[in-house]
Amino acid sequence: MIELGLNSFGEVATDDGRTLGDAETVRLLVEEARLAEAAGLDVFSVGEHYREGHTDSAAPVLLAAIATATERIKLGTSVTVLSTNDPVRLYQEFSTLDAVSDGRAQLVLGRASATESFPLFGYDLADYEHLFEEKLDLFVRLQREESVTWSGDVRAPLTDETLHPRMRPGGIPTWIGVGGSPDSVVRAARYGLPLMLAIIGGRPQRFAGHVELYHRALEQFGHPVQPVGQHSLGLVADTDEEAVETWWRYWEPVVTRIAAERGFYEPDRRRYLSEVDTGALFVGSPETVARKIATVARDLRLSRFDLKYDIMHLPRAARARTIELLGREVAPRVRELLTKEPSRV
Repeated sequence: MIELGLNSFGEVATDDGRTLGDAETVRLLVEEARLAEAAGLDVFSVGEHYREGHTDSAAPVLLAAIATATERIKLGTSVTVLSTNDPVRLYQEFSTLDAVSDGRAQLVLGRASATESFPLFGYDLADYEHLFEEKLDLFVRLQREESVTWSGDVRAPLTDETLHPRMRPGGIPTWIGVGGSPDSVVRAARYGLPLMLAIIGGRPQRFAGHVELYHRALEQFGHPVQPVGQHSLGLVADTDEEAVETWWRYWEPVVTRIAAERGFYEPDRRRYLSEVDTGALFVGSPETVARKIATVARDLRLSRFDLKYDIMHLPRAARARTIELLGREVAPRVRELLTKEPSRV
């Protein structure tokens, strides 16, 4: 059965026109995780960013706070920038989180699309690929082996080291986040790790080839079938019109700024509506969003779908309504639709 969850990048919210402070937003995320659990959602994840307006720079700490405020919902990251994290420290943080949460911890590892952490922690962007490859190798070995002897170029060597607290045997669920690189897809398959597709623009079905490549590669590497998930942005409201107008109001200035930073096209209303209709924005009423998720789940053989529900300055009431509707109306409807016409998961 498909899992449905939420992703947050810790983006500051507004309340009656007032922008919340960083500390208020951190506490709001704990509150929203409780709301997600009460609404019946499966997973709550936070990202890792180092820029103004984001409060998710210390994900393990934030997830530990959420763990003490919840009982059932799985807790993870929408992305952990492994390239600028130390695998030993990361293991200890998430083994501790897994203990605190009674086995609910997981994470998504990525190379980073936002690169602020590289200069912040003293890494060279020229080592982007090498850092991720070596650190992934070490992190996987730390999870799967009782004691580890390892050497490489990116950190001090280890000699017969056993870390504590120990993770559960085999480690915690660890997904590889992919934004479109076939090499990253093959890397996930080589390690036998689940694949999380970050689809933020264009028709999601264009990733069907990546999913096919992933399953072929898993077979060639001798690994069993692994889950495939999707991360996309959106908002659920009581009507399509309300959802479309609300998301546009807050999405447009964010994407305009990012477009200037990264050199791609600025958003316009026509492109926006196209993304809502057939692209990667999951914006609409519960029925509209449920049908779109179910369609993509069939086409990409998804085991999990995560909605990134927060965006800069989105009112907290709109965030809360998305969480409620996603859990209480969208998720049951998606499962009903997939039962009638199952995906090939």
